[in-house]
Amino acid sequence: MKTAISALALVITASSAMADTTVQSCNRNVTFATPPKAAVSNDVNLTEMMLVLGLADRMVGYTGVSGWKTLDAKMRTGIKELPELSAKYPSKEVLIGADADFFFAGWNYGMKVGGEITPETLDPFGIQVYELTESCIHIGGKPKVSMDDMYNDLLNLGRIFDVEAKAEALVGAYRAELETFTSELKEGPEPLRVFVYDSGEEAPFTAGRYAMPTALIEAAGGINIMNDFEKSWAKVTWEEVVERNPEMVVIVNYGDVTAAQKREFMMSNPAFAGIDAVQNDRFTVLEYVEATPGPRNIQAIKSLASSFWGH
Repeated sequence: MKTAISALALVITASSAMADTTVQSCNRNVTFATPPKAAVSNDVNLTEMMLVLGLADRMVGYTGVSGWKTLDAKMRTGIKELPELSAKYPSKEVLIGADADFFFAGWNYGMKVGGEITPETLDPFGIQVYELTESCIHIGGKPKVSMDDMYNDLLNLGRIFDVEAKAEALVGAYRAELETFTSELKEGPEPLRVFVYDSGEEAPFTAGRYAMPTALIEAAGGINIMNDFEKSWAKVTWEEVVERNPEMVVIVNYGDVTAAQKREFMMSNPAFAGIDAVQNDRFTVLEYVEATPGPRNIQAIKSLASSFWGH
């Protein structure tokens, strides 16, 4: 009888161990004994990743949207009655007060290195953190950005929340859609030289080697003129932009300065008069939620390709 009880205990222990799910989050391995039930996401693109996996009922709210951006109709419908817990980056008290057990954020997407909110500061309160893959460059090395960064996050969220089959089907569909589109894309003889203009007049804030627009531009048949800039999102100088002479400018639309105002700034500044994109008035716009990792990236690639090549 004792042997039988011991065997049963081993089976129960093994079952419990099998129930644990471990995913890699930047430079950490994070283990979940059970799927989170009170999740919070930061920013529009991360929140849409949660929504596209059908996880709204596992969430207690979101943060970091209205302080900088507005929600479009699609987004408002998706979150329905979920509260925005903080207009910008949340405080520790906000997450604890919401009884959160999970925070989906990234470095410079809700968390800052050495800031109040990090995986280490939230751990004592039972709040586990999964970090946006694109943002991992802020705390260590990683390969150049690719669409796999976004796919990786969806697949990991699928594992964490025990909706793995749904995540795999979604990522499989995205991969197939993109492969079909790029295989039929009629590009020019050379990749189009593209500059990403996020914000800033004295010094432009742009996308470097590790920021999602680099992958989007390449998939659409272009090349980010700052793809050797060993940063994610960061400032460069206008002199560098002029020297590299982009043929197209992709404006990221969000915040108080409109895309039209950003275009007008470049078009009316004599210092930029020699840039091909300015001479030919070749500007296109990506919404913030399209330019950052998330479910709208595939459509963003199609939009860019249409602007680049006219089809």
